[in-house]
Amino acid sequence: MAESVDYDLIVIGGGPAGYAGAIRAGQLGKKVACIEQERAGGTCLNWGCIPTKALLKSAELYRTLGKAEAFGLRVGDVGFDFAKVMERSRGVAGQMAKGIEFLFRKNKVDYLVGRAQVAAPGMVEVTEGEHKGRFLRARQILLATGCKPRRLPDVPVDGERVMTSREALVPRARPPASLVIIGAGAIGVEFAYFYSAFGTKVTLVELLPQLVPVEDEEVGRGLQRAFEKSGITVHVGTKVEGIAVGPDRVTMKLVPAAGGAASTVEAESLLIAVGVVPNLDGAVSSKVRLELDRGYVKVDDRYETNVKGIYAAGDIIGPPWLAHVATFEAIQAVNAMFGHAHQGRVKVFPGCTYCQPQIASTGLTEKACKEKGLAYKVGKFPFAASGKAVAAGDAEGFVKVITDAATGEILGAHILGNEAPELIAEYVLAMNLEGTVEEIHHSIHAHPTLSEALAEAAAATSGEAIHI
Repeated sequence: MAESVDYDLIVIGGGPAGYAGAIRAGQLGKKVACIEQERAGGTCLNWGCIPTKALLKSAELYRTLGKAEAFGLRVGDVGFDFAKVMERSRGVAGQMAKGIEFLFRKNKVDYLVGRAQVAAPGMVEVTEGEHKGRFLRARQILLATGCKPRRLPDVPVDGERVMTSREALVPRARPPASLVIIGAGAIGVEFAYFYSAFGTKVTLVELLPQLVPVEDEEVGRGLQRAFEKSGITVHVGTKVEGIAVGPDRVTMKLVPAAGGAASTVEAESLLIAVGVVPNLDGAVSSKVRLELDRGYVKVDDRYETNVKGIYAAGDIIGPPWLAHVATFEAIQAVNAMFGHAHQGRVKVFPGCTYCQPQIASTGLTEKACKEKGLAYKVGKFPFAASGKAVAAGDAEGFVKVITDAATGEILGAHILGNEAPELIAEYVLAMNLEGTVEEIHHSIHAHPTLSEALAEAAAATSGEAIHI
């Protein structure tokens, strides 16, 4: 051993789970180290959530300026500098990463850049980076190594013709003239909106019958209508076969999953957005026998693995693969390992997608309620009937709430429209408090606001909505 240092906690991974867990342990007065292979913030902050939202804001603003005349404004010809759009996203990510590094210092967390491996229970080895060869002893270890983009077999990613979400965020001088995106989950639809806004001819392909397959079917249909209206070509229920990558083109066959004639499509680039896989490579020695499920680390309600003293949180323990869920899990894991009050596994959480129109949801979809045989009611309110939405020029979409038919308990809420991710928190809170739609309905919502649609949807479950 080159060196031995004692810690109360060593965290491997510096993304939303890792840095949150390390900071929470620091708040508890523990001696903590966080080891991240690239930069504080992990994939989410550096190559995911934050830079993509910066790009999407540029796209949203660009499209809004294109509609300026509808607001009585004259702005002249509107253009863009794509390199600066990309540069701004990298700048935002860099700024936020510095913020995490500051929080490490504030909470006395030792921050090491490099790769690390659990060599044995209570022992971590730094395997790459400036501190390579160091062995660190810890009373507890938290694995927070996250996930990485899933790739397609025999389709090499070169960052130019073929990309994953990571390569799509690398600065470039111009957008591709044409782009096929395979996979219409959150990542796929966000990039479809972004590239389409800047003039790329986008073809979006999804194997399952709807866009954003985890969302309510009405949300998927509504998003498809909006995308097609904006010029995006959408193929749902479609398989991709025969991908051929040439020097300046990518070609492939689109085959209807239900059968039928195949078609051929070609584009300048291909973006693969078919999900993620666990990122545990090299993080745990073969001598440490962690129990896994399809490659994800299995944990109990305290987020402890089958090996005492080794915990895991975030994407590495499986879905939902959401940064805010990862943060919550890691904080609960740290509270549990050091004897503080904690909650069990996550049950109620918001899922958000930031294309336009935006999407947010929590709880059960209507399809899930049917499959469970539940007796339920649905209340729905369109943003076209919201004065604030119409005044803002963003009247597309709706709020849909699903409740228990007998008790009014909220089973799920689904929003398609502007500011959906900001609005969903009210329904998440209500579900955590075991609230009912009557309590949402009878809470006065300011006028004019988008949040009125939440109350109107709640009222609609009993036929009491005023504005529809």
